[in-house]
Amino acid sequence: MLKDLWRAETLASALPAQLKKPGPALQPQIRSSHGLEQFFSSIQGQENLSLLDFSGASQANISFITSLGYRIYSNDALRTMEEAFGGSGDFVAQQSDPERAAQFLRETLDFPDQSFDGALLWDTLQFLEPPLVDDAVERLHRILRPQSLLLAFFHAEEKAQQAPLFTYRIVDSKSMSLAPRGQSRPAKYFNNRSLEKLFQKFSSVKFFLTRDHLREVIVRR
Repeated sequence: MLKDLWRAETLASALPAQLKKPGPALQPQIRSSHGLEQFFSSIQGQENLSLLDFSGASQANISFITSLGYRIYSNDALRTMEEAFGGSGDFVAQQSDPERAAQFLRETLDFPDQSFDGALLWDTLQFLEPPLVDDAVERLHRILRPQSLLLAFFHAEEKAQQAPLFTYRIVDSKSMSLAPRGQSRPAKYFNNRSLEKLFQKFSSVKFFLTRDHLREVIVRR
């Protein structure tokens, strides 16, 4: 039976230490998003859809998505990542531990086949090392229904040692609020070719490169 799509997970005020570097508090920024616009325009007019949101329980996201008549399942994937791979060991190395990797996949993507009509992954995937990121994408392919979309963000600077972390909140179907959460090292650099390979089982991949060095990716199941 599908997990309760209304489950809200408590969002702590600070990110886990493994995934951030402390810095001064910054104000959220609002910006338009071609990827978000295409995601919602693709499902406009449809009813009784179920969407997966990796940004954690957010009243803004819940209110916007339910106002469209859709159901939402919220999970703070970065927090789940820290619970699985954090602690005293090396964050990256522990992603290769089969038991820890299985824990992460179980907590984030353990759903029956074709449970969702779309997924908002935000920037989560860029912090997963291979082969775990490949396993996560395989799970996504399985739990998404045919022709559904997923939206994911990747840092677009190849030589960058740190990527900014954000909390993503939906303002409307074309824009979002980005609240800074610190910085962390991406697991690897994903260019267009490597992203096409990552999502090779999906039917299409489309890219939007923004001025703030964020590659927005729309992938169709």
